[in-house]
Amino acid sequence: MSVLLFRAQAQNNAWANHRLLAACARLDPAEWAASRAGFFPSLVATLNHILIVDWFYVDALEGGWLGPAAWANRVPHPDLPGLRAAQLAVDRRLIAHCEALDEAALAGIVRVNRGPRVQEERRDRLLLHLFQHQIHHRGQAHAMLSGTSAAPPQLDEFYPAEEAPLRAAEFAELGFTEDAIWGAPDAKPHPATA
Repeated sequence: MSVLLFRAQAQNNAWANHRLLAACARLDPAEWAASRAGFFPSLVATLNHILIVDWFYVDALEGGWLGPAAWANRVPHPDLPGLRAAQLAVDRRLIAHCEALDEAALAGIVRVNRGPRVQEERRDRLLLHLFQHQIHHRGQAHAMLSGTSAAPPQLDEFYPAEEAPLRAAEFAELGFTEDAIWGAPDAKPHPATA
């Protein structure tokens, strides 16, 4: 069950990012870049922060050494199309990483390049931290959208079986299927997600 949960979390993460960025696509450029209250001063800054942190941790999970270089440009994608493409790419890397996990890998140690030091963390705990970080900042972006012309999307319709019709359109766009996520524990995602 724990491997299935991490795989589902990675899929949920990609779906929530997709849904949130689709809502942002309805904004005009001024609304997209406008100053707003939050940890970061705009939707652009907040959503780019999510992307940068994803690059940082996914690289470490894959055994890379990107480290603080991830923060070299705090807004690498001021344009929404570029941000959407970059976010989808890193989301697919995270899904692929979680698809390859087994119980032993979850308990394994990941080395994270923190610049002057190396953080050693259990993979399961690092993944949980990453998922929580994403949820935290997506919530802030969701609140920011409340002050725009685009309605904030529902982001909690991923897990209940009864709500499958509510996510069907995005699942089709992402190449996800309910069976691949919730079927047999060793079910693999649709090839479009690989």
